[in-house]
Amino acid sequence: MERLSLELRPQTGILEERRLRNKRTHGKCFTSFNCSLFSQWEAKASYQIATPSSGNVDSSNFLRVEPCKINGSNSAMPNWNIAKSNYNSILDSFEDEYGGIVINADRLPRDPNTFACALPVSLSYWKRIGKKGVWLKLPLELSDLVPVAVKKGFKYHHAEEAYVMLTYWLPEGPCMLPANASHQVGVGGFVLNDQNQVLVVQEKYCDSAFSGAWKLPTGFIQESEEIFSGAVREVQEETGIDTEFVEVIAFRHAHHLAFEKSDLFFICMLRPLSQEIKIDEMEIQAAKWMPFSEFVEQPLIQDDSMFKKIMEICIQRLRKNYCGLTAHPVISKFDGRWSSLYYNVGINSQDSNCHAS
Repeated sequence: MERLSLELRPQTGILEERRLRNKRTHGKCFTSFNCSLFSQWEAKASYQIATPSSGNVDSSNFLRVEPCKINGSNSAMPNWNIAKSNYNSILDSFEDEYGGIVINADRLPRDPNTFACALPVSLSYWKRIGKKGVWLKLPLELSDLVPVAVKKGFKYHHAEEAYVMLTYWLPEGPCMLPANASHQVGVGGFVLNDQNQVLVVQEKYCDSAFSGAWKLPTGFIQESEEIFSGAVREVQEETGIDTEFVEVIAFRHAHHLAFEKSDLFFICMLRPLSQEIKIDEMEIQAAKWMPFSEFVEQPLIQDDSMFKKIMEICIQRLRKNYCGLTAHPVISKFDGRWSSLYYNVGINSQDSNCHAS
């Protein structure tokens, strides 16, 4: 005969009993059950075993608990006491610089059921100790955990090729976590040689309205890439021309473009270091050195107010009536990292060609 009793009291977890079936092995009766832990109750389980008087039975074999495997260890949490000192099912995590919780993806359980057991207990604990924001980064190999996290209240924040980032805001009220990146950054290279010829390209894949038009080499900045180095790289990839950065001539700010994101586009003046063109045949249909006056007179330039204004600025720069923004490496105590500050120093610029009138 077997007797199992459960004691439930409000605190941090509910024990959901799932009685399976009794098994008899060598005269011993086994009962196994699984648990689901939620955030409103604390559960304690005790059991008593009645056995025939003729035999001595090891009570440890009568109750098998299927524990959650968290942080590399198996623990059934003695007496199911989910007190702070016995939070063996808390997911491994660390604090970010703002005191938020970052769940350690390298230590996450692989099994969705185990994860579903540990996640609400962890959220309850973090809330109880005053934490606010929780970040959960799930790589592709743990994609089975995404629906579990969403079901428990996590929200999508952003996704990259190898992972998805989710967040959870613990306090009542609006979420104060920073939103996903709001901008994409593009660059265009204005490259003029000693013969007053500008480097131009025709893209292989473009809107039909721009078919046959000659334009500046353009592209997007890569992750952790400087604006000036991105412009140099894009020109080299598309045309094979090596260049060096001179300055940012101007930049455009637009909104609701690709994926409803805003867009920053920087026009960079570059100095050519080579002349022989070798195009990227995957992206570029053709490239050449075009007389600057001929380039400016294209309908693509004259019929578009933004392109026309950019060329007017470039002309003023060539006449030394305008000075763009040059990049200066600086370090700030705010984050302790090197960065590039773009600014115009006027007549004090080290670039002898840049003198504002």
